[in-house]
Amino acid sequence: MSGEHAMARSSAKSLPAHEPMSNSIDQVHLERMTLGDRGLEREVLAIFARQTAMTLERIVGAGPARAAAAAHTLKGSARGIGAWRVAEAAERLEQAATGAADEATMLSALADLEAASFEARLAIGLRLGEAFDAAAPSRSRDH
Repeated sequence: MSGEHAMARSSAKSLPAHEPMSNSIDQVHLERMTLGDRGLEREVLAIFARQTAMTLERIVGAGPARAAAAAHTLKGSARGIGAWRVAEAAERLEQAATGAADEATMLSALADLEAASFEARLAIGLRLGEAFDAAAPSRSRDH
């Protein structure tokens, strides 16, 4: 067994069995992407949590082209850290926005992305011991 593999296995074993990230963030993928560097992992997770919140704020109320571009960016970031549910939801929103979907389909895709992002940010906040604002942006439409 290689030293790198053993190190990844031992650090994975040190995580609590009830670790909430296991459902929201692929810990094995994240460790591979950060080369097992816990400091880098924390930094990447914090950046992703902030980026997700800002991207959702940009998407709400944006036109289809801007929503698709923002969802595409978020999809790539989510795949980078192993946030598969966020990546899949972002891809659905991107496809709905570029496919000229009706408003109900767009809102459904956005709701799925908000839910997946909320879970991921909550798990990240718990993991980092920080209070991230996991609340979804409001969709108030004052005209």
